[in-house]
Amino acid sequence: MKDPRFPELTAKQIRTLKEYGEVKTYDKRTRVFALGDLQYDFFIILKGEVTIEDPYNDNNIIVNHGKNEFTGDSGMLSNRGAQFHAYAKEGTSLIKISPSKLKEAITKHSDVSDVLLSAFLLRQETVLNEFTGGTKLLGSGNSKATYAIRDFMDKNHIWYNFLDTDTSEEAMELLENFQLSEDDLPIMINSESKVCQNPSLDEVARYAGVLMDFEDKIFDVLVIGAGPAGLAASVYAASEGLSVVTIDSSAPGGQAGKSSKIENYLGFPTGISGSDLANRAYVQAQKFGCNISIPHKAESVTHKGDHFEVCASNGKLIRTKAVMAATGANYRQLPIENIEDYEGSGVFYSATGMNAKSCANELVGIVGGGNSAGQAALFIADHAKDVFVILRGDNIGAKMSDYLVQRIEAAPNIHVLLHTEVTQLHGNGHLESVTLTHAQDGDEQKNITNLFTFIGAKPCTEWMGDLVAMDDKGFICTGSAIQKKDYAACDIYERRQPQTLETSIPGFFAVGDARKGSVKRVASAVGEGSMAVSQVHQFLSELQPVK
Repeated sequence: MKDPRFPELTAKQIRTLKEYGEVKTYDKRTRVFALGDLQYDFFIILKGEVTIEDPYNDNNIIVNHGKNEFTGDSGMLSNRGAQFHAYAKEGTSLIKISPSKLKEAITKHSDVSDVLLSAFLLRQETVLNEFTGGTKLLGSGNSKATYAIRDFMDKNHIWYNFLDTDTSEEAMELLENFQLSEDDLPIMINSESKVCQNPSLDEVARYAGVLMDFEDKIFDVLVIGAGPAGLAASVYAASEGLSVVTIDSSAPGGQAGKSSKIENYLGFPTGISGSDLANRAYVQAQKFGCNISIPHKAESVTHKGDHFEVCASNGKLIRTKAVMAATGANYRQLPIENIEDYEGSGVFYSATGMNAKSCANELVGIVGGGNSAGQAALFIADHAKDVFVILRGDNIGAKMSDYLVQRIEAAPNIHVLLHTEVTQLHGNGHLESVTLTHAQDGDEQKNITNLFTFIGAKPCTEWMGDLVAMDDKGFICTGSAIQKKDYAACDIYERRQPQTLETSIPGFFAVGDARKGSVKRVASAVGEGSMAVSQVHQFLSELQPVK
């Protein structure tokens, strides 16, 4: 049976793609792209063979692409670098297609798109899960700075190899070889032995290619936030021909991206992780031509009459006719004085595979009573000795879906503690224990070494200033929730009222968790993001300057 990662294109598909490139023949063995190359070309083999080699592991051969097969992975849709070397064998003929032309072909031809994207996603999954390699990251497993880089790379599906200086002899040998000390950590080392000491997330993103440059023009719509609502808006807007840029300060997925398994999302009867769902949507949006750049954080927004200007991190000014605010909400810190000392070294705000490994045979605490907390408890319970779900209230089913409640009650190593709060954290460098305060029984110290908190979501709306109306908690008012006194003085609102997802200024929309009255579910966020695009079309058709 043919490996689905390496399908053969039909003669018709090859003829279609040939229109987007040129035929190249190599009379000697030639490297057609190298590890780390940005904007590297896509190749279809007409005759001969292309060998994919792994320079991280003595140039081991990953695969030999034969006739009618093709190179590439999903990183080609963004600006991510090549992960391996590729060599055309002597006498090989290839169709060479640039990344921009490849995107154009994928957008226009569904049969080509289906084959390529399915293979691309499977190849990416294989590399991330089965191969050791990529950029080397050296740091302490108890370092907050190192954890932040690992978390960013994991959530953005960036291939890397983490070497823990607390336990790895190879890590210490590398430090010695490069004449560096533990004071220089964390350190990134690429395949060419280039060292980057204590890199910022911007530097990590730029190196990996997830931080993109895009045209300096006025776009039809800027989507701020790449959670389910923002990604849905990106997909629908781009697929309908609008020029779209999407930015996010962290990674695709938002709060949903932190969910280890979503089982009540339509069409996935066996469930899907929030990260995988977000990655598929990320690729889907790029398929239709959306420019997605991470990390770009919106810092301020102004209205210029016929367009908005958003100032983002990395010194980027983005001009757009319409804005879609999908910035979501972040979980609040526990009100404990020394909590920042343990963030990334025992206190976490998401539960991923990276976290699960550190929980093996440990006592783990989950603070919160929503679906994210329930999903995290079930996921971590497969690895931990015991999991304690910690709630101030008296009913775990008050905010959590019933299927999660039933599974938690059935799990032998999950224990629900009601009327309980975490009041103190203890440990030297890493969390070693916590003090729990029970409403009736007083204080108790437990040797909980990993604490996951999912409480009190706070909307990420500070960057909007006073441009749009919000409630007293910072959630954005839309549609009928806006008081007439807060309407912007403009011709549009003299003719009509704000659309259901439009804010107090026309052309500025809010979707997902940042919006007042949102349901806080993945499906509803996706619905809002897709529905808002039709309202953007309505606005663009009547666009006039604000007085």
